[in-house]
Amino acid sequence: MAKQFDGKVAMVTGAGSGIGRATALAFAREGAKVVVSDIAVENGEETVRLIKKSGGEALFIKTDVSKAADVEMLINKATNTYGRIDFAHNNAGVQRTGSVVKTVGYTEAEFDFIMGINLKGVWLCMKHEIAKMQEQGGGVIVNTASAAGIVGFIYMGPYTASKHGVVGLTKSAALEYAEDGIRINAVCPGLVETPLMNKFEEQNVGFKSMGTGTGITPMGRIGLPEEIAEAVVFLCSDGASFITGHAMTVDGGYTAH
Repeated sequence: MAKQFDGKVAMVTGAGSGIGRATALAFAREGAKVVVSDIAVENGEETVRLIKKSGGEALFIKTDVSKAADVEMLINKATNTYGRIDFAHNNAGVQRTGSVVKTVGYTEAEFDFIMGINLKGVWLCMKHEIAKMQEQGGGVIVNTASAAGIVGFIYMGPYTASKHGVVGLTKSAALEYAEDGIRINAVCPGLVETPLMNKFEEQNVGFKSMGTGTGITPMGRIGLPEEIAEAVVFLCSDGASFITGHAMTVDGGYTAH
């Protein structure tokens, strides 16, 4: 039976775990060949193994998305292998390690690190993805922003700023390249059960419980990576053919307050 992404190529950054891995698996389920990118080699290779185990096709490329040379290499290897990139999910992201602090408690190095991965990394990926998509006559890009890219979030000032930047970059690029047949959107997850979230919980006990109460997440639970992946797949599908420049919240109602 034909699948909706048969013959297509999808690339996912930060695909070694969490939302990225779930999205890579979802693309493969729908028939796409998947380029798996992550800085963590073992995690990325495990994602490839899972895709191949399910009968899909995938390639792992180690990438630090904050480095221009790495990103250019990623796009070149992906296109040299598969010939094109139909879908790109720019998902790699980080948060401050350690206990939470207010805005002035961050160091300059921490600020630069968060911005380098979360915002500059998205820009670098889009820079090369868009050029390739222009050559091939179109494509779809989905950037991972956050509910913290729509509203403020205490103790996460630089992260929140980076994700607001992703939303702004997404909207601007969507306007610039709509006539080239390139759709560009963002997903804005709320609290999601990922390794990043679990590590943050270890360092800040009680953080996850905020999402299961009636305050932060009206649905009374935190999300699953697969729920974000389904939103990404939808935004790449023909069912979303008239959607561009949109920041889609997948947050259990948090930003509806």
